[in-house]
Amino acid sequence: MSYMALYRKFRPATFGETRGQDAIVTTLKNQIKSGRIGHAYLFCGTRGTGKTTVAKILAKAVNCENPVDGEPCGTCPICRGIANESLLNVIEIDAASNSGVENIRQIVDEVSYAPTEGKYKVYILDEVHMLSAGAFNALLKTLEEPPSYVIFILATTESHKLPITILSRCQRYDFKRISLSTITDRLRELTEKEGVDAEEEALRFIAKEADGSMRDALSLLDQCLAFHYGEKLTYDKALDVLGAVDDGVFGELLSAVCSKDVTKALSLIEEVAVQGRDLNQFVGNLMWYLRNMMLVKTSDTPAESLEISTESLGRLKALSEKIEVQSIMRYIRILSTLSADMKYSDQKRILLEVAVIKMCKPQMETDTDSLLERIRDLERRGGEVQFIPLNATGVPAAGLAVQQVKKRPVREKALPEDVKKVISSWDAIKETVENPLRSMLGQCRISINDDDVLLIVPTEVTAEKYLSKEGVMDHVRELISAGVEKDIPVELRPLKNEDEFGETYVDIFKMFGDLVIKDDTIM
Repeated sequence: MSYMALYRKFRPATFGETRGQDAIVTTLKNQIKSGRIGHAYLFCGTRGTGKTTVAKILAKAVNCENPVDGEPCGTCPICRGIANESLLNVIEIDAASNSGVENIRQIVDEVSYAPTEGKYKVYILDEVHMLSAGAFNALLKTLEEPPSYVIFILATTESHKLPITILSRCQRYDFKRISLSTITDRLRELTEKEGVDAEEEALRFIAKEADGSMRDALSLLDQCLAFHYGEKLTYDKALDVLGAVDDGVFGELLSAVCSKDVTKALSLIEEVAVQGRDLNQFVGNLMWYLRNMMLVKTSDTPAESLEISTESLGRLKALSEKIEVQSIMRYIRILSTLSADMKYSDQKRILLEVAVIKMCKPQMETDTDSLLERIRDLERRGGEVQFIPLNATGVPAAGLAVQQVKKRPVREKALPEDVKKVISSWDAIKETVENPLRSMLGQCRISINDDDVLLIVPTEVTAEKYLSKEGVMDHVRELISAGVEKDIPVELRPLKNEDEFGETYVDIFKMFGDLVIKDDTIM
């Protein structure tokens, strides 16, 4: 007997054997038990999630001579006939290759004939979104009001391509991607039945590569078992067969990126390329690794969000402490752009190397993300921030030179005694004048520069305009000097809004606001 692929050999024959679609299975079983069977069903979902399998089980269940709790018995002539595809009452049609009006008209003509065996005539239309517009129109009336003995089951991976007139005539069931743990459990069950020795980590890796598709998982397992026939299936062997990269390589690469070590990062890329790994797959897996890292840093319970082993989670947490969330998001954006570009390029390695250099050297770019990354790096080192001014669109403004902006240090030297007197008597000084000057001074804050010049900083535009009038600041200087009985240098300084005060000026009230006068002595 010829060899049968695992996904065909172990295709579920009952609802109970179906994995990962519990809600749909329960609903269909209840319909069969209660006799509330619909005339048209639409099964939607990504590949390999069980749409066609459940459709065939449903076809058996509605026709079974001895159903048990909504399940087909599997032993009656009807169930056996459907299983070996000898029963003519269940017609499976590939809409991709039978998409014309003539094909659908043939179905419409056949519908008028009652089934020769069983209760229902079941039409399973796979990939139904491939039908032409004319074919959909030909199907409409029959799909809405078929004979009582006919059931239509439409299956598609792209439900958005179906006309609303079709959607409104069907009971819709959305098949979700199967979880990593469910696929892993199924693979473990099948390897035990096949007598194959396989590492748990290898099965988990195959399940991850299947991306929610049980059929893909079984096909990948079949491939790995064939390549290492008669041997124990290990994690390393699964990596070799599937052309994937161990998560440890991603950790090394990101460590090199964090330390700005371009040479090491590029050597890791070269190693991956020399081993013949699929670079598209490498980029996709790296993005997924960064996604997991972002969840570790932002989620209170990352173990519930990530389907990874405890050991892998520990390594991920250790590495995540070196990278900020903003940096992770920047890396993901770079790799997302790279992934799209690589699909149409013959020089995938070069594009990948350029992207890795961008991740290591944000100063090579002038977009907002890169500039913010440079600022974060410099803030961590406590150095100067070098930036290029951007216009409203985020592009460097033409004609503007690179500027140097230093983070203003906290003033450490002691305040002059005269300034301390001004601080302690500031409220009294304001009370000596009448409005509108008193009101305008109330909209100001005071600071001091490195030359011990007292700065009057208006926080409102009206106060700035008023104090800028000729002679007003001279009057303010006289008031301050009279209050402390000594000439004090005073200057007016503008400010866009009050939130910027602490970033631009020393807030001497905040630093020395506990100063009081006792016996003419500043305490």
